[in-house]
Amino acid sequence: MSIKEFDVKDINLAEQGRWRIEWSLKEMPVIRLLMERFHKQRPLDGVRMSGCLHITTETANLARALQIAGADVVLTASNPLSTQDDVAAALVSVFEIPVFAIKGEDNSTYYQHLNAALDHRPNVTMDDGADLVSALHKDRTNQIPDIIGSTEETTTGIIRLRAMAAEGALKFPVMAVNDANTKHLFDNRYGTGQSTLDGIIRATNILIAGKTFVVAGYGWCSRGIAMRARGLGANVIVTEVDHLKALEAVMDGFRVMPMIEAAPQADFICSATGNKNVVDKRHFEVMKDGCCVANSGHFNVEINIPALEEMAVEKRRPRTFVDEYQLTDGRRIRLLGEGRLVNLAAAEGHPAAVMDMSFANQALGAVYVYQNGKNMDNKVYAIPAEIDQEIARLKLAAMGINIDVLTPEQVTYLNSWQEGT
Repeated sequence: MSIKEFDVKDINLAEQGRWRIEWSLKEMPVIRLLMERFHKQRPLDGVRMSGCLHITTETANLARALQIAGADVVLTASNPLSTQDDVAAALVSVFEIPVFAIKGEDNSTYYQHLNAALDHRPNVTMDDGADLVSALHKDRTNQIPDIIGSTEETTTGIIRLRAMAAEGALKFPVMAVNDANTKHLFDNRYGTGQSTLDGIIRATNILIAGKTFVVAGYGWCSRGIAMRARGLGANVIVTEVDHLKALEAVMDGFRVMPMIEAAPQADFICSATGNKNVVDKRHFEVMKDGCCVANSGHFNVEINIPALEEMAVEKRRPRTFVDEYQLTDGRRIRLLGEGRLVNLAAAEGHPAAVMDMSFANQALGAVYVYQNGKNMDNKVYAIPAEIDQEIARLKLAAMGINIDVLTPEQVTYLNSWQEGT
């Protein structure tokens, strides 16, 4: 592979990345089973695939599974700070999968890399945030006839894609991997919960116990963050705009209030809503000195960073993933991970065991859309229930857990209406 066929930080990191990829695979039994199945069936034989994903050890094993399935795979990063450089090097050097990703790349390089992945002229795309799909529809419409379909990993991407579909702008079908139960009920809750707190702790090394921890939103990602923060001894406050979710948070034992009331009490604020300016100028104006602000949503727009920059009279970096902004009154606001996904910017992202299910959905979703896409409408589709159930079955089997099976009598009862009290 020549240097023009990839762009990584240091190809000499490959051996280190290889060991970490193999370590991760041990925690991904469903992906291992799919690798065995794909080796025999090769359901993606000859398909050109471009993936815009976080370049982590878990993603590497997804790419390996797709490669084993017969796909010609190219990867680019879905966030400028989420790449693990040793993994990118190993994918190129050891597994011969072209990668265009460097941790800390600027926005210009990010989009150069994204376009390099589209230069592959994919038949199927795989997104985490819908950047590939967006670029195809905005700048590379000439490639749309080549596209059979796409898969989307995250809540933010699904929001963008459903908006496109509602406007009639979406030009090919997309599988909503995020909406699969074996994805969002586990990855979003347990993965985001653990990895977000991991990132915050690595970035700050501040004790969570006894602190006031504000979580913006109460979707599945935010629930996981709130759960883990409480488990570490924090006093957790939840902010919401949805009445039902706010009520759930109250019933789960959390205090609920508007952000403008929560911000003055907060030692930590973490947003994971998928929306813009959730933490805004008016909130910075009332925060206490030393408040740490983080984001675990896909894009860094959840925190109004331009407003914070404008308010600050001084900015310094006391720790690797902490930018400290001093305001005119002397208060300091600490922004973690440049406002990007703190779990990937300052830590390693979700544990492999939970990404095992998410990426099984990605792999099987890609196979499904490739095999059926030409007969599907241009809209966002849920992962079929049988795929969701199969992934859950495989995961339980890998964990050595058995469950009950309905008897014929019970099946008949559940499918009848005659028998009552």
